[in-house]
Amino acid sequence: EVSAPLEALEILKHQGQEPSLFLEPPMPENPPMTLHDDLVARAHAALTACGATVPAGDTLLSRSPIDGGTLIPLAAASAADVDAAIGRAHEAFLEWRTVPAPVRGALIRRLGRLLEEHKDDLADLVQLEVGKIRSEALGEVQEMIDVCEFALGLSRQLEGRTMPSERPGHRLMETWHPAGVVAVISAFNFPAAVWSWNTALALVCGDSVIWKPSERAPLCALAGELALYPSAVICRARVVASASRAAFLAACRATFR
Repeated sequence: EVSAPLEALEILKHQGQEPSLFLEPPMPENPPMTLHDDLVARAHAALTACGATVPAGDTLLSRSPIDGGTLIPLAAASAADVDAAIGRAHEAFLEWRTVPAPVRGALIRRLGRLLEEHKDDLADLVQLEVGKIRSEALGEVQEMIDVCEFALGLSRQLEGRTMPSERPGHRLMETWHPAGVVAVISAFNFPAAVWSWNTALALVCGDSVIWKPSERAPLCALAGELALYPSAVICRARVVASASRAAFLAACRATFR
């Protein structure tokens, strides 16, 4: 059997007409999207959905263990950036500690809602930078949401004890005070959950937080902490993203010794 297009060509030739005049010109083909292109596109889409802006630069590279390629280059922090971040955290603490605990809990409640709204986007970044399967990545974000619920309840349970005194007409009262700036260092295998466990509890207790995330997962850090940045009680993750653990601790000790 002869297909219909071939039959049409035979008829044209028999009539002495030029077949090329009646044929559609070939459409240019777009090159197929590679795996790496797809990973990069997903990373950009997730960051955009979370409202995160990547600091321009190429001194720190976000890589994906899925294919070993670079997802997004970004700017690294300097020692001066770390010092400035610690100073801002201390200034924020002086104001944040005076905010009533239930009001601090309201901030954590808002954080939990934002994490719920962007659960899929954050899970995408955990998958891309850490290589976790989808269920594990979603589970890590869910842990962030769960600790926010816990911290919200805790914000109304920061009570102290009352005790009898040997002095007539007196009583002893126990009161808990905020400690100060809390330094959080998180590892590559849990790029978001460990930060939230510490941060949610520290904030409802009246402490400010400075975070040194893993330099292997800077995109997770940028997206994860963005919701709290406007509150001025937490420093931008990128400020300390490239600092080594030893340098970060040394800077903290130098400031608060």
